[in-house]
Amino acid sequence: MYALIDCNNFYASCERLFKPHLNGKPVVVLSNNDGCVVARSNEAKALGIAMGVPIFQIKDLVEQHQVNVFSSNYELYGDLSNRVMNILSTYSPQYEIYSIDECFLKFEGFEKFFDYQEMGLDMKNKVQKWVGIPISVGYAPTKALAKVANKIAKKFPERTKGVYIIDTEEKRIKALKWTEIGDVWGIGRQHTKRLKALGVNNAYEFTQLGDEWVRKNMTVQGLRLKNDLLGIPSIQMEDVKDKKNIACTRSFENMLDNFSDVSERVATFSANLGEKLRKQNSHCSMISVFVLSNYHRKDLEQHRAFINIKTDFPTNSTLEINRLAQIALKSIYKDGIKYKKAGVIVSALTPADEFQLKIFGGENPKHIDLMKAIDKTNKKIGGNVIRFGNNAFGKRWKMRQEHLSKCYTTRITDILTIKMN
Repeated sequence: MYALIDCNNFYASCERLFKPHLNGKPVVVLSNNDGCVVARSNEAKALGIAMGVPIFQIKDLVEQHQVNVFSSNYELYGDLSNRVMNILSTYSPQYEIYSIDECFLKFEGFEKFFDYQEMGLDMKNKVQKWVGIPISVGYAPTKALAKVANKIAKKFPERTKGVYIIDTEEKRIKALKWTEIGDVWGIGRQHTKRLKALGVNNAYEFTQLGDEWVRKNMTVQGLRLKNDLLGIPSIQMEDVKDKKNIACTRSFENMLDNFSDVSERVATFSANLGEKLRKQNSHCSMISVFVLSNYHRKDLEQHRAFINIKTDFPTNSTLEINRLAQIALKSIYKDGIKYKKAGVIVSALTPADEFQLKIFGGENPKHIDLMKAIDKTNKKIGGNVIRFGNNAFGKRWKMRQEHLSKCYTTRITDILTIKMN
């Protein structure tokens, strides 16, 4: 048996945790630079606020209904997520953290010793009591069906008490007929359009398609999904894997049309990535850089570009990463464009203590000691006091976060203070 545990309206729930007066009131959380809505409370959904809508487009709606708006606070959300996942991991040795607010658990040999309904309620109560975040729990014989069960638990909390189990063929068929095809885990927009054109409108009708058609049009992954929905375990638990790449991307607070400004951003991203590589004792052998104009501004000339550059040797030196990133930026930058976003990605990661030396050329040994000294000093003093020349000491780039809440659980200066009379 599998279980999918999902934190209800996670970002909004995190904001409400320290502001209980917002319970029952509409809450939305915005993306980086306060751009689009990325999370909504049930009350905000009821007002018709769609996921991904730019905040400026619903300004009147927000004011009319006094919607509470927050900037994304990933430091707070990440810490609360870790607390929830630590609790859930105690229920089974086989667990998979699927996203910041979702976790799969697998139970083998538990049938004779545990009541899944009671276990689900215990999870809900423990997470609510210890962390303060509401969750829903869905059980089923496969991961895809556990996803469906979780949706039912969340959709009908009065009847399910937040826990639902698909443990009979009757429940499976009824749940699949209730689930719209566009809501099936793993079926995206394009497949949804194609399936609806065939008259497939729900998950049950999808399972009635022939294996040959599904494999041909949706690859082997689609066939595994179909089997999973039929109750045949085909999508297995995934082990925690090393990252294949690390990215640092940001939208700018204002559009930038000067090369030196964009170059400074790329240099800052490179420094961030170099520090992350060294922290996890990794090297990279590929560096990618991209730039994007503001696609919301149809009155402006648009441009987007992406380029990969291979390093001459595996490296985690900020100096080397930034040198190559600047070369990449110069090759794709276009004068006269107002850029809204840029990013640097390092990939082809390998352990820093396991790489092949080159006879001619290679990492400057002085870089290793220099990076260690910089990381040690910045960690001790904080605030990245040692920065590289093209990081522009006079500039302190900051995302637009006009509605940012405090980091109540990670910063001592933001801890709640209680006044007693």
